[in-house]
Amino acid sequence: MTKRTSTVSCDLTISLDGYAAGHNQSEQRPFGDDGGDGWGSELHAWYENKEENRAEIDRMTRAKAYIMGRNMFGPVRGEWDRPWTGWWGDNPPYHGPVFVLTHFPRDPQPMDGGTTFYFVTDGIESAFRQARAAAGDDGAISIHGGATTVNQYLAAGLITEIRLHYVPLTLGAGTRLFDGVPPLKLEQVSSRAATGVTHVTYRVLS
Repeated sequence: MTKRTSTVSCDLTISLDGYAAGHNQSEQRPFGDDGGDGWGSELHAWYENKEENRAEIDRMTRAKAYIMGRNMFGPVRGEWDRPWTGWWGDNPPYHGPVFVLTHFPRDPQPMDGGTTFYFVTDGIESAFRQARAAAGDDGAISIHGGATTVNQYLAAGLITEIRLHYVPLTLGAGTRLFDGVPPLKLEQVSSRAATGVTHVTYRVLS
């Protein structure tokens, strides 16, 4: 599969040692052992300061189509034995098609605000083709996480822009960005420091 001229981005918050989530993720602790207490995620605390970080938060949901891993969609594992519809309530922030990677079939899940979750069981390339068809040739696609899903798309050479939100803490273990990804050449496009986070955007050159 070849790269496209339109933007295919990923958007992740990571610790200084590169982890996007700690171990022991659960419904009570969506990001695992990330320095916070339950829903009080220290890794994602910057997101609560919405005014200071408005540009970065808004940019996360400007794509025409989204791809995410099942672990990001929710804590349910194995067969779909409960009616889970994501972490975001009845009106998720995406307002477009979201393709969820999973091994277990499920009917599409329409939500308020124009979001529909589609469950893709035949791999990352299939999800990418479906997202490209939904976004159009010129429409942006966001590989929205988590890090394991982003790593697969980086290894496949399909991501053109990496947007990272560095938080000044270390986790020491968990799910790490760039694990299993061949060496990349990146160009820094922008950098902005805010309270408790530094936002950096890179263009993927090779």
